[in-house]
Amino acid sequence: MPVKDNPGKPKRSSYFALVWKQFRRNKMAMFGLGVLILLILLALMADFIANDRPLAIKYDGKVNFPIIRGYLVDLGLSHWPAEFRNKKFKKLVEMDELKPPDERKIDWILFPLIPFSPNDYDLDYVITPPSWQHWLGTDDTGRDLLARLIHGTRISLSIGVVAVSIYITIGIILGSLAGYFGGWVDILISRLIEVMICLPVLFVIIAIVAYLPQSIYNIMFVIGVTGWAGVARLVRGEFLRVRNIDYVSAARALGFTTPRIIFRHVLPNALAPVYVSATFGVAVAILVESSLSFLGLGVPPNVASWGSILAKARELLPSGWWITTFPGLAIFITVTTINLVGEGLRDAMDPRLARR
Repeated sequence: MPVKDNPGKPKRSSYFALVWKQFRRNKMAMFGLGVLILLILLALMADFIANDRPLAIKYDGKVNFPIIRGYLVDLGLSHWPAEFRNKKFKKLVEMDELKPPDERKIDWILFPLIPFSPNDYDLDYVITPPSWQHWLGTDDTGRDLLARLIHGTRISLSIGVVAVSIYITIGIILGSLAGYFGGWVDILISRLIEVMICLPVLFVIIAIVAYLPQSIYNIMFVIGVTGWAGVARLVRGEFLRVRNIDYVSAARALGFTTPRIIFRHVLPNALAPVYVSATFGVAVAILVESSLSFLGLGVPPNVASWGSILAKARELLPSGWWITTFPGLAIFITVTTINLVGEGLRDAMDPRLARR
C-alpha cells in the first residue's frame, strides 16, 4: 500500500516559493510588477497595436495577414504579392475606393487600433496637438507620437535587458573566479573592479559611443561592458561567504571538479543579490540609453526611442508641449515600476527585512 503523507507534518516550501510569498505582501511591488508586465506585453505586441499595415485584408477574394507576412518576408520565408510590394496599404485602399463598385478588389480591411507606424509621415498634420485622429499628437514631420512611444517601449526594454544580461554574465564570471580561488586571482580581479568603479561610467560610454556608428547593438554592448563592476563585487563577496561552508567542503572531499563545485554548489546560493542588482540595472540602462539618444549619440534617427523623441522635441520648444511630456512620462513610469519591483525583490530576499 502507498504510504500517505503525515497530515500533521507541515510541507516544506522551496526558496523561490517563500520569496514569492513575501513579495506578494508588498502591494507597491505587486503594482509595479503588473505595470511592468503590461509594458512587456506592449513591447511584444507593438506591431499589432500601432502599424500602417492592416491586421487582415480580403483582397481579390483572398484573405491576407500583412503584418505576419512581413515577418516571414524579413526572414526570407515568403515574398510580397505583386499588389502588396509597395506596402502602402492606405494608398491601396484610397485607390480602390475610387474605382466603380463592381471593379473593387478590397472586400474588407482591418487596421490595428493605431493605424500608424512609428515612421509614417503625414505633412498635413505637422506638430498637431492630441486629437481623435492622433491621440497624443504628432511631431514636426507628422509622425504619430503614440505609435512612436509604443515602438519605443520595445527599443528601451530591449536595450535594458540585453545590456544587463551582458554585464551580469561578465560580473558573475569574474566575481566567481575572484571569490572562489582567492590569492593572486582575487587581487588582480579586485584591482580591475576598483578601477572600473572609479571611472565615470556615463562619460566613458559617451566617449566610446561617439567613435562608433549609431546602432542599437553598439549601445547594448557599450553599456554591457562598462557596468559589470558592481555585480562582480557582489558575487565575489557571496563566494567568499559561501566557499567555506560545510557542503562546499564536503563537495571538495568527494572529489568533485572545480567547475561543478562553482556552478552546482556555490553559484546558485550566491545569486540572490544579483537578481536584485539586475532589476535595478534594467532601469539604469534605460536611463543611459535615453540620455545618449537625447544627446544625439543613441539609436539611429529612423529608430523610435523615448530619448530620441525628447531630443527632437528640444528643438521645437516652446511649441509642442506634448512631444516632451509624454516621452518623459513614459521614462518616469517605466523606471519607477522597475525600481518598485527591485525594492520588493530585495525585501523579499532579505530575511532581516522579512522579519521586520
